[in-house]
Amino acid sequence: MTEPHLVPGSTDALLFDLGRVVIDVDFSKAVACWAGHAGCTPDDILSRYAQDEVYQHHERGTIEDAAFFANLRKTLDITITDDQFLEGWNAIFAGEIEGIAPLLARAEKHLPLYAFSNTNKAHVAHFSTAYAEVLSHFRKIFLSSSIGLRKPDAEAYDHVVRAIGVPAERIVFFDDLAANIEGARARGLQAVQVRSSADVAAALDALGI
Repeated sequence: MTEPHLVPGSTDALLFDLGRVVIDVDFSKAVACWAGHAGCTPDDILSRYAQDEVYQHHERGTIEDAAFFANLRKTLDITITDDQFLEGWNAIFAGEIEGIAPLLARAEKHLPLYAFSNTNKAHVAHFSTAYAEVLSHFRKIFLSSSIGLRKPDAEAYDHVVRAIGVPAERIVFFDDLAANIEGARARGLQAVQVRSSADVAAALDALGI
């Protein structure tokens, strides 16, 4: 995937994904927790788990946690409680991405920072408190479960661009997933795929900030 040609003065706002860009995510922690409660192996869980239509509805905020966990209970074929599902579900957060906090502090001295995450209400309740300090760098955080739209749908990017209030081509978007990068570029945003905080650092250098 060709990276954008970033130059000083080409940007009015920076937009960041949260998972694996700002906050590290380790799904194996959820799997291990659920397997422990269910008395099965993590491989048993992984062989049945899928980010299905119910998962997507959960991220759009159109179903509640209880319905999502009920679907997991059925598809994973385990009989654990909602509280046990929630314990594992929130265990996935594995700390800040190394080096990202000083980069956000550096960037916000020059440009407004925003975030856009595909997430659900249970995760929001958890990370909003647990990671309040690093999240404080963002002027506004757009959440799929609040706006009813998720990446990489075109409508999701259009909604966020309108809310930020600058042209799409003047926004640089950072995300770890190729599909979300392609979706953003299709709607006119400049977009950088993030594999580590070094990719963010390089983009800021290119922008002269």
